[in-house]
Amino acid sequence: MSKHGGETGSAEQKPRSPLYDYVDLTLDGRRDTTAPDAPEGADLPEHAATLTDAPDDAERRRREFAVLLGEFRRTPVLVPVDEAGDPLTGDFGGVRWIYAFSDEPALARFALARGEGGREWAYQRWLGARLLDAMVPAVGVPCGVALDCADGEDGMVFPPVRGVVPDEVAVDVDGGTEAA
Repeated sequence: MSKHGGETGSAEQKPRSPLYDYVDLTLDGRRDTTAPDAPEGADLPEHAATLTDAPDDAERRRREFAVLLGEFRRTPVLVPVDEAGDPLTGDFGGVRWIYAFSDEPALARFALARGEGGREWAYQRWLGARLLDAMVPAVGVPCGVALDCADGEDGMVFPPVRGVVPDEVAVDVDGGTEAA
């Protein structure tokens, strides 16, 4: 076998990107994550009661986001970089988003979604805290982090707001005081 995906021979064949191997592993490793139907009269799981006991839905979602933010800040993520070594970004909704990925299969899905699965993707491994506390302020425009953005609902965004990024670059803060 060769890097061309077949027997050695024709040099005209386009090489198969190693990114496809990561996607193949992801697809092979997926398993049914749906919970089996509970028999009638079965009690809800213990944690379900704590979620519904929240004072209101918005407060519950804030707490869930705070947990995810804490996990992200402590976790090394993959940040694809361009030829100059700058993080790959995209602009959407007036915000520049730094792309970050939880693992190589997530980066591979992103590359394939962009139609760029055939090229080599350079990346660096950074802590989420470094992205939010150092890189976002260095960008100079409203900036957040998009984690696993090719994964639909499984992706996550960390917007440039108070509590996520430093106050001096948060869009909902004006000079250290809340914007009106």
